[in-house]
Amino acid sequence: MNAPVCDIAILGGGLAGGLIALALARHRPDLDVVLFEEGETLGGNHVWSFFGSDVGKAGRDLIAPMVAAAWPGYTVRFPAYERSLSTSYYAITSERFDTAVRRELRRGSVRTGMRAIANTASQASFADGTRIDAAAVIDARGARLMGHLTGGWQKFLGRRLRLAEPHGLDRPVVMDAAVDQLDGYRFVYCLPFAPDEVFVEDTYYSDSPTLGSATLADRIEDYARRQGWKVAEVLDEEQGVLPVVSGGDFEAFWRATGEDTAHAGTRAGLFHPLTSYSLPEAVRFALALARRDDLSASALAAFSRDHARRHWQRGGFYRSLSAMLFGAALPTERYRVLERFYRLDQRLIERFYAGRSTGADKVRVLAGKPPVPLFKALGVLAGMGEAPRGLSFAGTRR
Repeated sequence: MNAPVCDIAILGGGLAGGLIALALARHRPDLDVVLFEEGETLGGNHVWSFFGSDVGKAGRDLIAPMVAAAWPGYTVRFPAYERSLSTSYYAITSERFDTAVRRELRRGSVRTGMRAIANTASQASFADGTRIDAAAVIDARGARLMGHLTGGWQKFLGRRLRLAEPHGLDRPVVMDAAVDQLDGYRFVYCLPFAPDEVFVEDTYYSDSPTLGSATLADRIEDYARRQGWKVAEVLDEEQGVLPVVSGGDFEAFWRATGEDTAHAGTRAGLFHPLTSYSLPEAVRFALALARRDDLSASALAAFSRDHARRHWQRGGFYRSLSAMLFGAALPTERYRVLERFYRLDQRLIERFYAGRSTGADKVRVLAGKPPVPLFKALGVLAGMGEAPRGLSFAGTRR
């Protein structure tokens, strides 16, 4: 059976696809936009977080209805010290995301349970036999075919916990690295959603994408116990594996994912190479696309390719840091890189996470005694040291 023709078909109702649909609904209400999602809800089962400095006013306006919690600052912990920073911090839940996108899209514009199996720049086919024609198709279904890129992995398991008593946190702990360093650089991430409710995520910068869910769940339980928290109930759970990119061939990566079709989100490589952080880029891309006059299939394909290529070119510094993290630092010593980084100026840290580091920032990050062996770091950067392996798998997340 064939669905009606629409102006723009977006494949994938995750962060990137949902934000594009929302931005188009606000800036181009004349268009018939249809969002196709494989699952039953938009956004899957995730918590996305961002710093107040990550996006400008237009971006904040776009995502404001999705925000489930906000805090005036956050804390980091390392074996050598603890620091609180005053940068505002926000969390978006998949439930709020789903509600916000559906509220602003036209009735019938969200179609769930639709698994896309093939597409071109103007057509998509689905597992149930449906085929749709559109003036343009945007593929936002998440990262795949990462074999042309090199690096490591950020893998995680998070649980939303209801506690028997208040946890005592007044702000997020974005990075608690004062934990046993296992399977690479390990840290625990905590978001206090209510006095007796906290999201706890166990995260690793690892050489392997293998995720031992049962083991990580046990470690979350152990972490809660060490904080003096008694878990009354596990409310929700999420997990994922994300690429941490140190190098590769962008043009080959783009060709492998279909160079004549518009891509968005992690499928377009629009994420921070070191943090795997995609929300700022997803917001920028959605707003930039919605402001375009020409939204034809060929124009959108060219726009997304050029946008992604510029992002890749700006990310060279961060890929170099990824190469040093995975190629020059012993897995159990990787925490020292972040421990040193978090002693730097707060504004520098904000620009780093937003992917907008200045030239002076880059000099400052690399200045002084490096937290990895100097000659090994130089060898990795020069391509003579042990290079991070190719990426052959990727998951979804932030």
